[in-house]
Amino acid sequence: MHSRRKMIGLIGGGVVLAAGVSIGGFLTTRRPNRALVPWEQAGSYNEPRKRALSYAVLAPNSHNRQPWIAELKGEDRLLLYRDKSLNLPETDPFDRQLTVSMGCFLELLRMAAAQDGFALKMDLFPEGEEGPVADVTFVDGGKKDPLFAHVLHRHTNREAYEDRPVPVDAVETLSEFAKIEMGEAEVEALRQVTWEAMEIEMTTEATLMENVNLMRFGKVEIEANPDGISLGGPLLESLMVAGMLSREGQADRTSDSFKQGQEILHTAMMATPAYAVITTVGNTRVEQIKAGYSWMRLQLTATGLGLSMQPVSQALQEYPEMKAHYEHVHKMLAGPGETLQMLGRLGYGPAIDPSPRWPLETRIRNV
Repeated sequence: MHSRRKMIGLIGGGVVLAAGVSIGGFLTTRRPNRALVPWEQAGSYNEPRKRALSYAVLAPNSHNRQPWIAELKGEDRLLLYRDKSLNLPETDPFDRQLTVSMGCFLELLRMAAAQDGFALKMDLFPEGEEGPVADVTFVDGGKKDPLFAHVLHRHTNREAYEDRPVPVDAVETLSEFAKIEMGEAEVEALRQVTWEAMEIEMTTEATLMENVNLMRFGKVEIEANPDGISLGGPLLESLMVAGMLSREGQADRTSDSFKQGQEILHTAMMATPAYAVITTVGNTRVEQIKAGYSWMRLQLTATGLGLSMQPVSQALQEYPEMKAHYEHVHKMLAGPGETLQMLGRLGYGPAIDPSPRWPLETRIRNV
């Protein structure tokens, strides 16, 4: 769940305009509509488990890997697995972030089931880490959750946020799910450490290439593989057509486009008025899942308040090059023995499109 959509080289506005004009109406067709259909189809299934799953697949998740696979059992049960072929061995070597992502999925599944009057009887890791993440049974008794109203409006916003503070009453509401850092000194320190961590991820060869290999360049690639890091829309596709944005350029840390991409990321990350922090007492798989529950509810609450959020968890990653920043940010934000599970930007961002998603049918083993 990281800031990579804008890890690209945007050349000056005049050049972009010239490229856009030269290819005319082509650019107006570049929204990857087919990859956004799952947002439109959510809730359109008659079978209760599929209806709940159709919302759950919209959950936030690391690198947009969408690692969930459901297996329907009988008439009221499902097993939820994490697809380990979608692991992120470089940026998430212990699968912590992907496990948090599964927690987001399960919390959204619970909320969606409650809309139909079902509660979820859930057994986490019933066979240990090698088996399913959860054995879930739909039972009567679910109570509707007011946060569910914001599910289709929740998007991870990687843009620069407005230069205005998060209101105190909003902070109090969000504090049910996370610690909110909004002091001037604290925010400035977090801007610095999150940016330095982003630079490490972008300039360490193994983590850079893991990201580059997950980039989807333009509508055709996004619709063919609606996961990973989407680089689409009229502006970016104009650069692709003009030869200014490519996978090769993003893999070359000496290229102008790579350096300009760094500048864009830096501008966005510095435009952050507050941060949200989720910690756990330990770092068990169950605690990671529950951190996902909290992140899901936190982001839906923020959406309802008109606020935007984006994870900036690079400093929380556990590979060797990040060790110093990992220790530093834990000293800043966590208590003795605690684990930082999520760190996110918080503020007022512009309207954005949802992230691409695989159709529900591809996420169920036995449709």
